[in-house]
Amino acid sequence: MPASAEHPAVSVVIPVLNEGAHLRAAVDQVLSQSFAGELEVVLALGPSSDDTDDIAAELVAADPRVRTVPNPSGRTPAALNAGIAAARHDVIVRVDGHAEIPADYVATAVRTLEETGADNVGGLMKAVGRTPFERAVACAMRSRLGVGGGTFHVGGRAGPVDTVYLGAFRRAALDRVGGYDERYTRTQDWHLNLRIRQTGGIVWFTPDMEVTYRPRSTVRRLARQYLEYGRWRRVVAREHPETMNARYLAPPAMVAGTTAATLLGLAWAPALAVPAAYLLAVTAGGAAISRGEPLATRALTPVALATMHWSWGVGFLTSPKSLGRVS
Repeated sequence: MPASAEHPAVSVVIPVLNEGAHLRAAVDQVLSQSFAGELEVVLALGPSSDDTDDIAAELVAADPRVRTVPNPSGRTPAALNAGIAAARHDVIVRVDGHAEIPADYVATAVRTLEETGADNVGGLMKAVGRTPFERAVACAMRSRLGVGGGTFHVGGRAGPVDTVYLGAFRRAALDRVGGYDERYTRTQDWHLNLRIRQTGGIVWFTPDMEVTYRPRSTVRRLARQYLEYGRWRRVVAREHPETMNARYLAPPAMVAGTTAATLLGLAWAPALAVPAAYLLAVTAGGAAISRGEPLATRALTPVALATMHWSWGVGFLTSPKSLGRVS
């Protein structure tokens, strides 16, 4: 169907690296969207070590709406910029290679862009786990106790926000801010949305857009993920100190305070009340946010909370000053 005011043509950009297990399903979900307008899929292929490239080639051969572009660095912001540069249309929808989106996702995104006049719209990052630990992480990610209240994590009313998950953009807005900053291995979405807002654009959250997110499956992987989040959020703080608030400072403050109190407690026992209070808080909080879950998940939810808090806080405090600088 040709593009029209009611159904503008859409380019869906997917950064891809080692997604052999999920890529076919992700692309099928995009191609089967209920959207009535013209649709294309641009796969930005990194240097995968699995069968991702073979699957991508099969998808291209099977449907003319699917194209690929190379991303030699394998880095997500570079993949997104390459895909956007190759995209033919004026509405750009970002989807991940392992994302699970509903059939009306693109139609809802386009309608919301038109109704609000926003430059970027996005919805809920719905964390859904399969194993007891993944379910525990999902409980933590959907709660203010775990993530501090980000709208795209915990939900809320439709309206302007600081950032959204993934996103559907007007190309004009991406051109205005120069696309994704390729220095940012992490938090590139937050940084892009900051620049959109700084240049007069609106970032809009709607609960009508929902993406299923699969949490990390082990403590080690979760810790690595949140350590990187903390390190890169510190980079944003150095460049844009006006963006800092209590939500972002709480984890590093907790890490510093709890560590200092524990060390002091070796010589002065009353100081141990501080780490004990934190342990009690995550235990009680974990029990509260995991109501209705199986016993194994409820037992692991405090572990997930503590892992997220400590990893993010340590990452923020130890972020090297060289991180994010152009070499």
